[in-house]
Amino acid sequence: MSRSALTPRFFVTILGTFVIASLSSLSAQAPNSNAGGLRHIEDGMPPVMIHPTTEAAQQARENAGHKTNAGTGSNLFYHGGVGGIGVETNPKVYLILWGSQWSNDPSGEEAILVSFFKGVGGSSWENSTTQYCQGIASGSTNCSGGQATGNQTNRFVAAWYDNAASAPRRPSQSQLAAEAVKAARVFGNTTASSNASVQYVIATAHGNNASGFGSQYCAWHSSTSSSYGNIAYTNLPYITDAGASCGANFNGLGAKAGITIVEGHEMSETVTDQFPNGGWLDSSGAENGDKCAWISSGQGASANIKLSTGTFPVQSLWSNASNGGECVMSY
Repeated sequence: MSRSALTPRFFVTILGTFVIASLSSLSAQAPNSNAGGLRHIEDGMPPVMIHPTTEAAQQARENAGHKTNAGTGSNLFYHGGVGGIGVETNPKVYLILWGSQWSNDPSGEEAILVSFFKGVGGSSWENSTTQYCQGIASGSTNCSGGQATGNQTNRFVAAWYDNAASAPRRPSQSQLAAEAVKAARVFGNTTASSNASVQYVIATAHGNNASGFGSQYCAWHSSTSSSYGNIAYTNLPYITDAGASCGANFNGLGAKAGITIVEGHEMSETVTDQFPNGGWLDSSGAENGDKCAWISSGQGASANIKLSTGTFPVQSLWSNASNGGECVMSY
């Protein structure tokens, strides 16, 4: 899909004023032992599942008394789904590069994301998600008789360059949600069933990220209700803007390592918890990515993986089925 293929012909008007939680109130909420998880950041909006910064993940593990970098905590269990949907059985990813500010992409994040999405479906790294499912009793820790998460090769659908106008300088959660709904309309996903296994990645441009990025989180995913059904979406800031806090040179993987470490985390969490928090989480509210975020040494440490489209840094993901529960790089 070319840059001009889907020039927007309409604008979304957001009515009302929404109050965003201050950074102090966000940080005041008690994190689980993995630092990531459920947070309320805007009045009147659903909670979001945040990806912690490197510093927050390290501090949370120290506070919990963990002496190593290994993923910790209880296994994931099913939370009953939302409207019958808990996981993505045929995952589809749409990338939305929001705003004319994307004319400036100094780290080449657009190309990296597209290559990653095109290659990640069907990978052994992502395959650990297939042990999770929906259509089973709430509280279950295994998937006997359930409908499993998919790991098909054709995961990436298209990128949309919504660049006819500038995106908000510091977009709020409600504005990001509205952009996801707008994207669903543009791509013709206008029914609940057409959005039941879809995620919209709303990527903001260099210097144009939502408040709290790099200090309170690296990214987050959530969902919003709409006339097209529930819409799953990710707030993906311009990751290299945060430097080491969101993965630059993490584990010696390069200055751009955080781009796919963070987005891979968000993508896999959405696959296993489509509409938070109805999917698979542990007893502290952590998803499969949270439990293994920013591990720098030992089993489950972030590393490069080879896909058909290139080599990409990623983190490990939690596997209930591996060794009684652990962070794995393949399955």
